[in-house]
Amino acid sequence: MAIVFIRTVIVFVVLILSMRLMGKRQLGELELSEVVVAVLISDMASHPLQDIGVPLFNGLLPVIVLLCCEILISGAIVKSVRFRAMVCGRPSILIENGKIIQSEMKRCRFTVDELTEDLRKKGITDISKVKYAVLETDGTLTALPYATENPPSAADLKVQVGDFSIPYTIISGGRLIEHNLKDSGHDMQWLNAQLSSRNISSPKDVYYMTVDNFERVYFLPKEPRK
Repeated sequence: MAIVFIRTVIVFVVLILSMRLMGKRQLGELELSEVVVAVLISDMASHPLQDIGVPLFNGLLPVIVLLCCEILISGAIVKSVRFRAMVCGRPSILIENGKIIQSEMKRCRFTVDELTEDLRKKGITDISKVKYAVLETDGTLTALPYATENPPSAADLKVQVGDFSIPYTIISGGRLIEHNLKDSGHDMQWLNAQLSSRNISSPKDVYYMTVDNFERVYFLPKEPRK
């Protein structure tokens, strides 16, 4: 039993490190080569877990080899547009000027039902209002409405607005994040004033608190225990 536990932990750690080395992009939508690597890694890693008689190294070596292959392929994709097109394919325009490109739909084996479903997920129900719809290489659909269908921006309305920043998380789950407090340009005196104004005595009683560059504070106290 101890051997199974140790082997499982080792394989788990190796897989976590492998995915970490593959980069954050692999955690989102996967390209074709990444799908192949992910499927093979999951299959190879399961062998030493299912059969104790299989040497652990025999299960980890293929994972390491696949990891190296993926890193090399990713590097080649970045450097060579032609190699990227060969491995990942090219984006396909399915709608142009409000008209479905039927030949491209057939080539991509993409049905009208799938197209309209993806458009509805983006809040679009009228195909004629779509300037372009592009099927990306990772299988997602990008829809670009006509400019007249987009809501006006502050620049269009000639309204002066200040740029925003990502809010700093000051307290999370009752834990004070001191470096965020400092980076936001505030100190403990400011924080204590914010807490006392809300009748809170300690950061431990706060579930979540943020502040942005406009000094807007989001404050959520912890719910009382039942």
